[in-house]
Amino acid sequence: MSRAITREELFKQLELDNRITNEGVYISPEVVSTIDFENKVQEQMQTCFDMNHETYLKSKLPTAIRLDSNYRIRFSYKHDAPFSVEHENGKYYLTEKGNQISEITFVEKPAFYNFKTSDGVNMKTIANEVGKTKVTVAYSNECALKDKGLDCKFCNINATKSRFADIQGISWKTPYQIAETYAKAREEGYESITITGGFVPERREVEYYIDVAEAIQDVTGLTDFGGTACVGAPSDLDVIEKYKEAGYRAISTNLEIWDANFFKTICPGKDQICGGRENWINALKKEVEVFGKGNVRSFFVAGIEPKSTLLEGIQYLTELGVVAIPLHWTPNPGSELEGHRAPSPEWYFDLYQKTYNLLRQNGLTHKDLYHSANVENSIFDYFYDLDGDHLDIPRHEADRVHFVGEDSVASKGEGSATIEKTA
Repeated sequence: MSRAITREELFKQLELDNRITNEGVYISPEVVSTIDFENKVQEQMQTCFDMNHETYLKSKLPTAIRLDSNYRIRFSYKHDAPFSVEHENGKYYLTEKGNQISEITFVEKPAFYNFKTSDGVNMKTIANEVGKTKVTVAYSNECALKDKGLDCKFCNINATKSRFADIQGISWKTPYQIAETYAKAREEGYESITITGGFVPERREVEYYIDVAEAIQDVTGLTDFGGTACVGAPSDLDVIEKYKEAGYRAISTNLEIWDANFFKTICPGKDQICGGRENWINALKKEVEVFGKGNVRSFFVAGIEPKSTLLEGIQYLTELGVVAIPLHWTPNPGSELEGHRAPSPEWYFDLYQKTYNLLRQNGLTHKDLYHSANVENSIFDYFYDLDGDHLDIPRHEADRVHFVGEDSVASKGEGSATIEKTA
């Protein structure tokens, strides 16, 4: 169904993506009942965060939709959203206030979702697909900061556990369950795994990550298993070397907020534990020293602090060699900021352009983004693609949006200081 599109069409679809992320999508129970979750469509598994605008417990929901260009948009439910999914004559359509935007399909269910681990646990509760070559494992679906009253204000991991863990059968994952699931996923072409989860005590965290790496290596027979360790900032920075020694290819420490005062308010646990903000920054510096430029990632929750300070942080980190990526903030149900509103789509588009330029200016490539971030075919992937910096990964290439006259796109390495909104 997919078709090649122009640059201008891509920018319009990026704007649509930002609007849908802000406003949500409605789907009626009647339409949901027509979706084949058993055999074809990937369902939402709330292994870490509920990323809908409202908690929805009536039935399963799709993970994402694809426009007719193959552009993938995360599905985020909201009962009164201006966007909705409609079903007519066996086809699905995205509409806005009754006006049809595009025929759509739903992101496909991975084959490994149909299997169980040797101890009988559904693999879809262990690992989640985040692209045609990547999976993410949230080994823990709770954060210990809750007991201290120090949760990040934007985070709903503990609320998500209380609402979905029993319904979906989600619990703590053992290293061997992760290894079995990843081995099964690799059989169908997945080749990258991120291990993440809520805050746990430092010593327990590093020992667990080492156990996971060893289990994956034992089950798959791979020394380099394409692993990224998403961890908190340790008080002893020498601990970071242990993740590299264990076999992880990349590492992530998510700073979330750059401005020091916003950081104290929005991330009180990160501020008061593990040495505070400066230690989190120093951890990223150490990670670059150990893992190398382009193999360290830090996500930011974009839309809470001023754009100017966020870009200061992104510039600082990208100059160090950190793949610093702002993510579109959805005020999640169950978080302290539930009911707040994210900035406009134009605000995000400007932020993304400026971030991409900083990535390129500091020598961070598409491959660096791919190896460090547990996202695939994101807005930043498409910016790299438009500049001719493609990934030599067949499953990834087959799954992305393709452009009219793609052969005429700037050749790899030429770069561009600014992305122009022209076809």
